[in-house]
Amino acid sequence: MSNVTVFIGDSVTDCGRLIEPPYGDGYVFNIANSGRLSGSIINAGTSGHRLIDLENRWNTDVLAHQPTLASVAIGINDTWRRYDDNDPTSVEDFEERYRRVLTASKAQGNPQLVLCEPFLLEVRDEMNTWREDLNPKIAVVHKMATEFGAKLVPFDQHFKAISNEMAMSELADDGIHPSKLGHQIMADLWLRTVGL
Repeated sequence: MSNVTVFIGDSVTDCGRLIEPPYGDGYVFNIANSGRLSGSIINAGTSGHRLIDLENRWNTDVLAHQPTLASVAIGINDTWRRYDDNDPTSVEDFEERYRRVLTASKAQGNPQLVLCEPFLLEVRDEMNTWREDLNPKIAVVHKMATEFGAKLVPFDQHFKAISNEMAMSELADDGIHPSKLGHQIMADLWLRTVGL
């Protein structure tokens, strides 16, 4: 059986995949173009999505493809909506949904799982307060990686370290959507972490 890799997440994964099919122009495109991932590659990122949205489409957008590897990058909108829309996602809800989709994946086909930290570069002062919401969600991703034997891609940790050496706005001018350089850094880190 040939390998099938599904990337699922929000706009950071989506990156215009419907405008520039099949991968968009972000980190998934860079990973696909590296030639280091064999088999078919599916980008199922959807702009604006939170974990609740991923759970609702998990069967059709992940499990139906019978992936051998599923990469999940979600969480920043679960934090963002609290601050721009007064629509918070509790840590408990985030953890329960994450566990449900991963349990469903283990039960059906048991793909290799790659879980990616949601990340934030605090380019605006008010974003510093977002950490109280985001950090516990990043901790959930770590917990799920341990619980499900998944590879953990430390995007947030890595960007934080790099931002000591260069302006955060060079990595993501709004702190959330990576620049071309930001996406290349993500792709390189993802490939290193997964061992490709």
